[in-house]
Parts: sequence; structure tokens; C-alpha cells
Amino acid sequence: MSGDEVLVSVGFSGPTREGGWDNQRIARAWAELMTRLGYERYGAVGNDGGSIISPEVGRLDPDHVVGVHVTQLFSFPSGDPAEMADLSPDELAQLGQLQWFMENKTSFNQLMAQQPQTLDFAVTDSPAGLLAWNGQLLGEDLEPDFALTNVMLYWVTGTTASTAGLSYENAHASHRPTEPTTVPMGVAGLGGDLSGIRRFAERDHANIVRWSSYDHGGHFAAHKAPDLYVSDVRAFFAEVR
Repeated sequence: MSGDEVLVSVGFSGPTREGGWDNQRIARAWAELMTRLGYERYGAVGNDGGSIISPEVGRLDPDHVVGVHVTQLFSFPSGDPAEMADLSPDELAQLGQLQWFMENKTSFNQLMAQQPQTLDFAVTDSPAGLLAWNGQLLGEDLEPDFALTNVMLYWVTGTTASTAGLSYENAHASHRPTEPTTVPMGVAGLGGDLSGIRRFAERDHANIVRWSSYDHGGHFAAHKAPDLYVSDVRAFFAEVR
């Protein structure tokens, strides 16, 4: 990428001390930050929560965002039976993986979206509790040092409540955009992770120009498969610059 473009990243931001910080407000803050920094063209990259927020940056600032690269697009069936009529075996397998995740791994989001303070007081007061809470999602295939470093960042910055609060704010947001995004979009579908189903994603994102599928990488590809991840990001922005 040239000198007049930069990737939006998230660092130590918090603890959040007021309500209203949902995905759209965070995206507005990123766009405003890039304006104040003087960037006329920039790209946004995201994984996990960033895969939701970065497309919103593109939606809010299409005149300056050259493209958005993500590892997931969280677009789900609308309920129309016609959408399900001719799904391929691969798409059905992805839906099955999503169903498994919803049935076995989403209790964390339901709790944070409904009663964030109940969780906040517990894990903010206990390093062991915080480690156990995060460990259920980090999984067993990450190196202990990597997992401990991630959990430590929550502890030393006091941002556990901010994380739970974001789920609450998103669940209670008064406005959610419904029109498709239009900036160029790239997706790196990584093996072992939920990347989304393209036919549903194209309903919500009108300009998907690159969709790569890999047999490895997982949810933490920037750590587990950095060369693969970086090469896909670079290839996408080389196409849209």
C-alpha cells in the first residue's frame, strides 16, 4: 500500500466510561480519526468484531475508504425458504457448523448482551475467573503465552466491562443500517473458522470483489498463519488501490 493509505487497527481503547458505544458509533469514531489524521485514502481490515465494524467504516466513509478486508461476513439466512432451496453441500456444511456454534458457544454473547454488569463484577475481581471466561473461546490450540497475553491485556487495561458493554449496546441499538455496503470488499475464508456464506453475504454487501478460501488458518490467523493472512490482505488491496 502506498503512503497515502493506512490500515485501521484497534489497540488499547478503553475502558469505556459512557453508554452508546455500539458498532456504528465505533465506526464513526474510526472514520473521524482518519479524517483528523489527514488520510484521504485508507483501507480497513477486520477479524471477529472487526469484521463487523470495518464494513461499517466503509459504509460511513465510502469517499475515502479504498476497500475493506475481513475474515468473516456475518450474513445469515433471512427466513425465506427460497434462499435454502439450492444450497450446495459446502454451504450446507457451513450452516451446520454455524448451528453447532450457536448451540454450543454463544452463551457468552447472550449473557453480555443481557446482563453485562453481572459478568463484569465477577471477572474484573478475579484473574482466574477472567482467564476461565476467555479460555472457553480461545480454545486449546493456542500457545499458553499467547492466550495469557491476550487475557492480560483485558486485566491491565480494565476493559472486560467494555467488551461486555459492547455486546449490550449492539443488542439494544436503536438503529441498524439495512442497505448493502458498496465499497470493495475482500474476504479471507480461513479453515477452521466461520467465514460466512457468499450468497447471503452478497445480499448485505454489494461489492464483494475477492473471496479466498483456505484449508487452514483458523480464527487467529494473524497469529497462527501470518504469512497466509498478510498475503491475502496485500493481494486484495493490490486489486482495489
